[in-house]
Amino acid sequence: MGIPSATSSLDRDALPSLSGVRVIDLSMFLAGPYCTQQLADLGAEIIKIEPKDGDSTRALPPHFHEGESLYFLGTNRSKKGMVLDLAQAEGRAVVHRLAATADVVIDNFRPGVTAKLEVDFATLSRINPRIICCSISGYGQDGPYARRPAYDMIVQALSGGMSLTGEPGARAVRAGVPIGDICAGLHAVIGVLAALREREQSGLGQFVDISMLDVQVAMLSYQGVYHLYSGEVPGRQGRGHASIPTYASFQAADEQDVLICANTEKMWVALCEVLELPDLPGDSRFLTNELRHAHRAELEPLLTQAFARHGRDEWLARLTARGVPCAPVNSVADALADEQVRHRGMVCTIEHTLGGEIGVLGNPVKMSRSPSAPFRSPPLLGQHTEEILRELEYPPEQIGALRARGVVA
Repeated sequence: MGIPSATSSLDRDALPSLSGVRVIDLSMFLAGPYCTQQLADLGAEIIKIEPKDGDSTRALPPHFHEGESLYFLGTNRSKKGMVLDLAQAEGRAVVHRLAATADVVIDNFRPGVTAKLEVDFATLSRINPRIICCSISGYGQDGPYARRPAYDMIVQALSGGMSLTGEPGARAVRAGVPIGDICAGLHAVIGVLAALREREQSGLGQFVDISMLDVQVAMLSYQGVYHLYSGEVPGRQGRGHASIPTYASFQAADEQDVLICANTEKMWVALCEVLELPDLPGDSRFLTNELRHAHRAELEPLLTQAFARHGRDEWLARLTARGVPCAPVNSVADALADEQVRHRGMVCTIEHTLGGEIGVLGNPVKMSRSPSAPFRSPPLLGQHTEEILRELEYPPEQIGALRARGVVA
């Protein structure tokens, strides 16, 4: 199956859902750019403002296309790019003029920086009372840690989530994908969409405060609630589930892992039939999930021994035929080649401005009428500066003067 076009749509007359929404993106690295890329995929116009040296991820190794890091290219598609020196008053004036035309401003500065640069909500809302400003920071705008720097792994560690990740008895490890950044970016999208909806009622914008640590603590989910109720401190979760013994990974005869999620009684019975363990469903120790949980130390060796009798693919075929949810542990290469992933358009290509194609991941939000916005090449550094200044009615001679003074590039 070939790679589908990122611009394909079932209804070419419909507009993307956020068409007409203008977003000023002052963020860099991952959390903020991930947020604004999601908004771009939904149709918002994103104007990415960078310093003269650019977003630091433009130079992040190991992979580059036409001198641009794939890290940057992977989180900045479909944006317009502008270079501004916000340390200069004339640079801030450009943002102020742009804010008068915008709906949303996203930043991931530490608290206090936007006020120093005069691009904070208090300043911008005086220019445009409908503006929505969203700041993504490590710890939020207040509290004893507010001014501390934070990164993805820092908040994973502080939140307690990292303590759950890894094999029992081993050292804690961070999640393999940067959930501290990505989930903060996604919650910023949620906050922005909620503020846009509320603005339809009030006519006013507001400030959205997203803390990476808050998001990670919220993601503790039932583990956090279990602790608050019982006082018990959960440890490494390994390949299993704290509540469901048959929600786990087992090694097949070929030493490949088989994941199963037999979390209903019907699935439990089907699992036992597939594993040729017909006596287990009637065993008094395993009659309910609560009993299986209480006797998991006795149950797990039985399941482990059974899975060791055949190879992974045979088990996957048998389990699938009986309706037991199961999966292999795919590599990234396996996942991106998977027929379901390809069918859903989650692997796409973009023509880069400087030539050649780059592979990108698709938009996971599918709507019945509103299409995903067409994917466009991530911007070159300052690619759209002049275009945006002209739209803001800066005359050519003033644009030239701003360039000469290093205000824009």
